[in-house]
Amino acid sequence: MLSRLAYIVARQYAPLYQKWGSESVALQQKQFANLMQAGKNTQFGKLHNFASIKSYNDYCNCVPIRGYEGFEPYIQSIVKGERDVLWPGRPIYFAKTSGTTSGAKFIPITRESMPNHINSARHSLLMYIYKTGQANFINGKYIFISGSPELDKTNGIRIGRLSGIVNHHVPWYVKVNQLPSYTTNCIVDWERKLDAIVTETIAQKMTLISGIPPWVEMYFERVLKVSGRETIGEAFPNFSLYVHGGVNFKPYEQRFRQLIGRDINFLETFPASEGFFAFQDEFPSEGLVLIPDSGIFYEFVPADRFDEPNPPRVPLEGVDLGVNYALVVTTNAGLWAYSIGDTVRFVSKNPYRLVVTGRLKHYTSAFGEHVIAEEAETALDEVCSRLNAHVSEFTIAPLINNPEGSPCHEWFVEFSKAPQDMALFQLSLDDAMQQRNPYYKDLVRGKILQPLILRNLPKGTFIRYMKSVGKLGGQNKVPHLKNDRSIADELTKYL
Repeated sequence: MLSRLAYIVARQYAPLYQKWGSESVALQQKQFANLMQAGKNTQFGKLHNFASIKSYNDYCNCVPIRGYEGFEPYIQSIVKGERDVLWPGRPIYFAKTSGTTSGAKFIPITRESMPNHINSARHSLLMYIYKTGQANFINGKYIFISGSPELDKTNGIRIGRLSGIVNHHVPWYVKVNQLPSYTTNCIVDWERKLDAIVTETIAQKMTLISGIPPWVEMYFERVLKVSGRETIGEAFPNFSLYVHGGVNFKPYEQRFRQLIGRDINFLETFPASEGFFAFQDEFPSEGLVLIPDSGIFYEFVPADRFDEPNPPRVPLEGVDLGVNYALVVTTNAGLWAYSIGDTVRFVSKNPYRLVVTGRLKHYTSAFGEHVIAEEAETALDEVCSRLNAHVSEFTIAPLINNPEGSPCHEWFVEFSKAPQDMALFQLSLDDAMQQRNPYYKDLVRGKILQPLILRNLPKGTFIRYMKSVGKLGGQNKVPHLKNDRSIADELTKYL
């Protein structure tokens, strides 16, 4: 009954989803006008002369691109109790994030911006139902592996992880089937929390599971150990949908299929503390459909020019396919031309679909090669498929002073299923990287770099590392590329 009702509701939203394909640019222009009107009487709006802004070009001239550091003085004013700083009134929350680019960050969430996080998640599931006709997961239990819903408070503004904040706004019709319990979700220690989640879910009719891949993989492995089952498909026979986001799923997909043991559907999303931007709308599909009408105006900067003093900026209608862009957003939470640190590449314009290619500061370019996450993740996935290996986690760093020879890239890889021939895997991986990055290829062929070195880490190394830096579990992620050795030198201790 519930699944039938869900399908009826999903069909009612079909005209809206069709508008996202045919009217995205017009919807974005409307968002821009609404945001300018709302922000003109704020402290930020007055300081940046919003009253004079009549066009997108005016906006570019008046409001430069900023990262979190550029907004921190405004955030501090809000924390002290000031009103109308970045957005009319005061935020209702600050989403606290570990900050992969600038340390701990406090991202404002307003009454106007909160629906973006909730409705976009709902739209992603309704789109899935509408496109696949599969709604049986509605009849079972759902698990969302997330941060604690316990919130702190400063001057009347509640502070917590975004996933914990969202937990307070889950609709009642989802909450009745949602796991784990509030008490379990509040456990701070990840390993104790994981045990409690397994205890609560192992005997349930689990149909939908959501969470960041490395932590869900740990959950699956713990379920198999406790249940004595061979696969998650056996432990949860009704499990049919895995929802993921936050990191590229490709390096984890083979391992997940092995753990699950049968075909299920995967649904990819693109959420962040700053907003919920896109989700998968075709099954299968390359790319995620951009949400054009949810209080966010998007800009795109060619990633290779982002560090210029005045880099080129284009709105949605100005993007080209195949270009790696830095994503910049203006939102109804009071973020104006805010660089979120992610890079994307468009694969379609009708509708506008994109793939997340990495992070602006997550790259390896000590020698001018500028390897990005998408290249490394795709190469690793291809070689794993060909040589029947599965990877749990990995990271890459430059090795400039190489005692074994010339400088090179050093790959730290933890396998859940190691290849039979590690030397062949290493050679194949280097070849795959050369095929994807011509600069890297020239450096290796020119003998400026030697082929990559692969470090096979013991099982559980990344868990121990994340625990040692206080980032075990929750929404924390291992950077797959670094341009320094801050992570690599720590991982070397585990070899």
